[in-house]
Amino acid sequence: MKPELRIGVVDSGHSAAQRVQVVAGRRFSLLEDGLAESDLRDDPLGHGSAVIEAIGRRAPAAVFCVAQVFDQRGVTSALQIASAIDWLVAQDVRLINLSLGLRQDRSLLREACAAAVARGILLCASSPAQGEGVFPANYPQVLRVTGDARCAESEWSWLDSAQADFAACVHGTYPGQSGASLGCAALSGHIASFLVAHPEANNPQVIEWLRENARYRGPERRSGP
Repeated sequence: MKPELRIGVVDSGHSAAQRVQVVAGRRFSLLEDGLAESDLRDDPLGHGSAVIEAIGRRAPAAVFCVAQVFDQRGVTSALQIASAIDWLVAQDVRLINLSLGLRQDRSLLREACAAAVARGILLCASSPAQGEGVFPANYPQVLRVTGDARCAESEWSWLDSAQADFAACVHGTYPGQSGASLGCAALSGHIASFLVAHPEANNPQVIEWLRENARYRGPERRSGP
């Protein structure tokens, strides 16, 4: 029997229907004097539910550890994300999906990502298709992932560009959810599917497999008018 593949998701939570796939969950919320941890609440945004659906559709055998860091306004902080990553490391996840991004570099977030990578955990973080990069995607050893309209559900692209390392399908089944967040989740789903079949694979082997099996190489070339 193959070992259980645990996927960490740092986001807004999960839907009621996804509860059967979730083996651990924790909510991280800001207080005036620090951080509070509590049980998960219903997903206030639908974003985390869309992310989990995109991963699970490509890797049905995976189970999820969900760290809830967004409030009803869709706002979070480096402290919440870093604490969520630390908690997920303790849950023995193999991969963490971070379909989010902060404009500022924060040392505690950088250190949390580095500690996870040092444990052999692969981090996938969304990166905007245009404009300035965000964190944690901009940290070394974190896979920068965006959306690629060229990609069908089972495809991804190896961009190797200033914006992102890889990209994947931007379309999901949740209305109003698309773009780099879903592209990142889709790629995490492809990786999870590979890891279910090859649980012994290390991160460099995963990245090599992604490169070798990419449907497209290089960014999309958009012709002028």
